[in-house]
Amino acid sequence: MNKKTRKRKALEHWQIIALLIAIYDAFAVNASYFLALLLRFDFKFSRIGPIYLEAWRNFTPYYTIICLVVFYFFKLYQSLWRFASYNELTRALAANAVTCMIQCVGITVFERRMPISYYVVGAFFQFILVIGIRFSYRFILLLRESREAGKAAGNKNIMLIGAGNAGQLILRDIKRDNELNERVVCIIDDNPNKWKRYIDGVPVVGGRDDIMAACDKYHVDKIYLAIPNAKAADRRDILNICKETGCELKSLPSYQQMVSGEVKVSRMREVSVDDLLGREPVKADLTEVFNYIHDKVVLVTGGGGSIGSELCRQIASHSPRQLIIFDIYENNAYDIQLELRHKYPDLDLVVLIGSVRDSRKIYDVFEKYRPQIVYHAAAHKHVPLMEDSPCEAVKNNVLGTYKTAYAAMVHKCERFVLISTDKAVNPTNVMGASKRLCEMIIQSFDAKIKAGKADEIPQLFTHEGMENADKDGSGSVFKDIHTQFVAVRFGNVLGSNGSVIPIFKKQIAEGGPVTVTHPDIIRYFMTIPEAVSLVMLAGTYAKGGEIFVLDMGSPVKIDQLARNLIKLSGFRPDEDIKIEYTGLRPGEKLYEEKLMAEEGLTKTDNNLIFIGKPLKFDTDEFLGNINSLMRAAYSNKENIRDDIGRIVKTYHPSNQ
Repeated sequence: MNKKTRKRKALEHWQIIALLIAIYDAFAVNASYFLALLLRFDFKFSRIGPIYLEAWRNFTPYYTIICLVVFYFFKLYQSLWRFASYNELTRALAANAVTCMIQCVGITVFERRMPISYYVVGAFFQFILVIGIRFSYRFILLLRESREAGKAAGNKNIMLIGAGNAGQLILRDIKRDNELNERVVCIIDDNPNKWKRYIDGVPVVGGRDDIMAACDKYHVDKIYLAIPNAKAADRRDILNICKETGCELKSLPSYQQMVSGEVKVSRMREVSVDDLLGREPVKADLTEVFNYIHDKVVLVTGGGGSIGSELCRQIASHSPRQLIIFDIYENNAYDIQLELRHKYPDLDLVVLIGSVRDSRKIYDVFEKYRPQIVYHAAAHKHVPLMEDSPCEAVKNNVLGTYKTAYAAMVHKCERFVLISTDKAVNPTNVMGASKRLCEMIIQSFDAKIKAGKADEIPQLFTHEGMENADKDGSGSVFKDIHTQFVAVRFGNVLGSNGSVIPIFKKQIAEGGPVTVTHPDIIRYFMTIPEAVSLVMLAGTYAKGGEIFVLDMGSPVKIDQLARNLIKLSGFRPDEDIKIEYTGLRPGEKLYEEKLMAEEGLTKTDNNLIFIGKPLKFDTDEFLGNINSLMRAAYSNKENIRDDIGRIVKTYHPSNQ
């Protein structure tokens, strides 16, 4: 069948349908007023006065023609009623209003005055019969689609937690989107005034205590948590109930999404790692921090990483004079560059690719841009990988920190903030020991500067610019140095690249097993925003030489964290998703410490942030040992762990 034939047949089909509707209309408009007469006389035909019946019969032919012409003029025979909407309804109402007025005037003028009920009830019946037949087709189609969607494979019953504005927006979005194959069957809200009421036909069945019973009663498959402004304690309590239901759980991330109009099902995400932390996040007053950053040149090394990129976001939002992102990994650097240029078009942003191990490159960066504040986040952080490549850990973490710190010092940078880790405390692995060495570098630089002996800090590497910096022998390059060196030590960062949460989620998505090294292993956790807040505050509280520590609350058992994630994904641990214990990896210990026992703690203005009193050591001996450690690392010495152990007295490799 060619295109012309198909077009002709479609036209013929449409004409037949239009003709049938017109015949129906001719019957309906006259039957409406006849029914009005019957109703007026109690549905007894014999009681209808002959004068009324004759008037109706005489006016019928004229009224039929008038109605068909008016309906045609209002395009009631050209609409596709399977897609009928508000526009079609408006035109149908207008057409009926016009014809009913003609009926009232015409039959009264040309025939006789009819009973008032004839005009009113007849118009009502005409509206119902004419509009009803048209929209009934659309209604039948919608009903059929609804039933088919209900029978579709993978259809999910949804429990919505939260009957507020966010919950109502999510409910309406689900109802609008026919492709979701989801339907909200019940709503939970802690407000008793909403119980036993309905929102868009969905019952509000009770509060959080009714979650378990409602899941069984309504055969719930998924739970949507739509309370973005709830307190952490409330979210935690609700999540503890939800994880026992066996239902998949998703959550609306933040209250800001409501303000920005982003409350949609597509924006729902898996349970946040913040929710799993089990405590209120640290909320630091960063006013002083950002007042300090304002109009300053700031350098972030490792600026494309998890911590580094968040630092860049926070810094960019508070008007630095210039933000310099320095990273070895171009993809991460490119991502944060695109994000910041889109969000802050007026920001003076410089993105540089390079390694902190490259002394010439890092010196040139300081020489050209003269950063006033440095956040040093560049580091190798994966424990097992660094156990296999200990020399690389020393080159990148230790010597990279030394070179960056030295360049910052000779260029009279105001503050240098090192990102450290709790693995630096009594380290059992190379990564932790390398970070402890970084802390000792910071402490040594601070001690020499305060003693006015910055010129005694070994350069360790040659660079033409630095060799000539003090060519007159006056030592002026080392005069008036007041750089404040500090370190920030915190635990594992939830959700960062390579951290345990993304690994667990990937394993769950693949059907398991979820691998945990040991059933009793525990870790301190914090979120990326908390970690960044601490780093920023360190720059404010800094007087030089401090190691800042966050009170991260109680440690988290990794096995329990894995089980909670499995439950919140809608599965049962050890049944749907297996948990396998693989044994401690090289250099790994069952628990992490935040401070060495000898260090002690000093409080700051923030009750959750403390300063560790650094252990004393011979800085001259240490700086001399760094020189020999550098030669060992660049010669890829196999037993470099012995060299590390001689410098870091608290380092005790787990395999010894």
